[in-house]
Parts: sequence; structure tokens; C-alpha cells
Amino acid sequence: MRIQRETIDSTCAFCQGILIFLKKNYLGVAEFKKVLEEKGGFISAHWDGTAETEEKIKEITKATIRCMPLEGKIEKGICVLTGRESARRVLFAKAY
Repeated sequence: MRIQRETIDSTCAFCQGILIFLKKNYLGVAEFKKVLEEKGGFISAHWDGTAETEEKIKEITKATIRCMPLEGKIEKGICVLTGRESARRVLFAKAY
């Protein structure tokens, strides 16, 4: 019984850690769209690498990928639309 309780406690702590990370690091599509509408310009965001996601982001926000930076830090993250794992950030912008 003690081992089960410790397993449950450690799992709960792990999940809480994930939730805290997501709240700090995940830019959802609603916030993404808001930034584009209010500030314009380029926005650096994670993308899961699929054409379907790129097309859906374009449909929702009118923004398209403008650049996949070749230099700089490549960091894993969470796609702004799907929440799936992303290998890198890309630059999105709207055409005016």
C-alpha cells in the first residue's frame, strides 16, 4: 500500500510539473492570433512540422511561415496549434 501511495504521489507531482511548464511556455493559438492582430510583425512560435497544421494556422490567423531560422538555438517545444511536440520555432507573419 505504501509503494502504491508513493507511486501515485510521484505521478501527481510529475503531472503538476508538466502543467506548470505548459502554462509558462505554451502560446496557444488564441494568444498567437491576438499578438498578430494587436502588434503585427513577426512572431516566433513552435510548429509541429505538418502541412495540415501550417494550413490550419493560416486559416485561423491569416499568418504563414516566413522563415525557418538556420542559426540560433534549436529548442524543442509544443506546437502553437496542436499541442504536439515541435522540434523548433519558425517565424510567422501576416501579409498586409
